[in-house]
Amino acid sequence: MENCAVFRTPQTINYGRNSFEKVGKETRIRGKKALIISDNTMDSLGYVSKCRDLLLNEKVESVIYLGVESEPTDVYVAESLELFKKENCDIVISLGGGSCIDTAKAIVVVATNGGYIGDYMGGRKLAVELPIPHISIPTTAGTGSEATDVTIITNTTNDVKMMIKQPAFMPDVAIVDPLLTVSSPKSVTAATGVDALSHAIESYLSKRAQPMTDMLALSAIEKIVRNLKVTYNDGNNIDAREAMSLGSLQAGMAFTNASVCLVHGMSRPIGALFHVPHGISNAMLLPAILEFSKDSCVDRLANLAKVFSTDSIHLSNEEAAELTVNEVKKLCLELEIPNLKGWGINQEEFKKLTSKMADDALASGSPDNNPKVPTKQEIEELYQVCFEYNYSPEKTVNL
Repeated sequence: MENCAVFRTPQTINYGRNSFEKVGKETRIRGKKALIISDNTMDSLGYVSKCRDLLLNEKVESVIYLGVESEPTDVYVAESLELFKKENCDIVISLGGGSCIDTAKAIVVVATNGGYIGDYMGGRKLAVELPIPHISIPTTAGTGSEATDVTIITNTTNDVKMMIKQPAFMPDVAIVDPLLTVSSPKSVTAATGVDALSHAIESYLSKRAQPMTDMLALSAIEKIVRNLKVTYNDGNNIDAREAMSLGSLQAGMAFTNASVCLVHGMSRPIGALFHVPHGISNAMLLPAILEFSKDSCVDRLANLAKVFSTDSIHLSNEEAAELTVNEVKKLCLELEIPNLKGWGINQEEFKKLTSKMADDALASGSPDNNPKVPTKQEIEELYQVCFEYNYSPEKTVNL
């Protein structure tokens, strides 16, 4: 651990059932006219109109941007920022999945600091002016974006997912209400759940892990492992939904401070070039990358085995680490996570773009945090392994 570690979170976190009801009061404290960033699904479910009603109860006006239709892009940022300025808004509320939240993060920074959102990638442009206040309300249990200072925006000119991290991108308020996640279909529950698990595991294995992030990551892993299959099979189980929402929040707080690793580095190019949702692409990569990294983080993977089986205390560290990898593979199998081929990606096109994806993954910096730092060739080989990856454990560990 560094001699001096830094830990950042939103100023205020409201979480638990019916915490959505707090949006009006939290907004009134910070602004008079809100731009609500959401999507057509949230609108059709009635969440957007409810949000507007809660704001009106506190005499806060609002306008809506429902243009987020996929992974966040610089086009969404430009469109919604134009609406923000045109309507003279002074606060932004994101209501939806990670795409809505990440779009809002970009708006609030660019609104006061200017330029193009891509200017901020890699710290080339620093947000020196305070951003517009931002209240984030996730409707999935997965991205953890409501509690991170990271935004991922696709540059539509060169098909690169820009990972941008600065303190200014941290929302002021996170409202995490598990009741908003009940509407998530099984496929979204699975994808976002494994995304949260990826955040938690990577933050625990990261070279930048620290005691505060370890505490949150371990708690998140336990909640997710025990409740993800429950929510997948019974989406109306509110207790499990609540545990997943809290686990996702904890994982978000962990990885924004410890950073993610190779899974996320390799995942972003897949999303940008083949339009695979972020949670799914993380899930497709996680088991294979754990296998690749295992020998460099045996002790930490062994510690995670306790979450999957209390009998793992009788195993050697090597056996316990193997158990952890096997259990993650089994989880992906049970959640019906497809491999890249199963998603429908053309293999020849995938091979042609493998070198670019490897370059983009390395350029993101995330692979440098991995317990085992890969070469470009190793990343290219891992992409090919993941294309037709078999989630069935090759061997079992006897307890």
